[in-house]
Amino acid sequence: MEVILLERVAKLGQMGETVRVRDGYGRNYLLARGKALRATEENKKRFETQRAQLETRNLELKQEADSVAESLEGHSVVILRQSGESGVLYGSVSPRDIAAALEEDGYTVERSQITMNTPIKTLGLHPVPVVLHPEVSVSITVNVARSAEEAERQAAGENVTAREELDLDDLGLEVGAALAEAGDDDDR
Repeated sequence: MEVILLERVAKLGQMGETVRVRDGYGRNYLLARGKALRATEENKKRFETQRAQLETRNLELKQEADSVAESLEGHSVVILRQSGESGVLYGSVSPRDIAAALEEDGYTVERSQITMNTPIKTLGLHPVPVVLHPEVSVSITVNVARSAEEAERQAAGENVTAREELDLDDLGLEVGAALAEAGDDDDR
């Protein structure tokens, strides 16, 4: 299926280009969301008459996304979750959770604008890209922690999942002392 792009689509093309796409992608995504028109002679003429309007609309949306990007760049959100001792979450953090946390901070971001290949499943600081416009994207930090105090410690750079490691000499002394104490208890 050939379509005329009404806006820039990542990995596909710029506004006004005629591109060939698979039928399902064109029908279910591009046409359904108003990102493209079927490449017929009538639609090509219609696009050329509306080109100026589409370009100004696109420019306005880009400027709006730029202003939001300035305030959102480097922003950090804290998401509290339960996890095991090793730092692996019992659930996961999805784009929906991040969008809700951003909304609490006063930003309007759709979950489809948060691009994650896989959900977050561990404690820590995770950089997450947010695509506000096809030409504007920013990176935010998602701080996943068990408590607000732990989130502050993580933000300061502390690794909260690291366990205290004893060296073998200290361990040998502790085991020896425990055995000696156990032997003293048996003698009584």
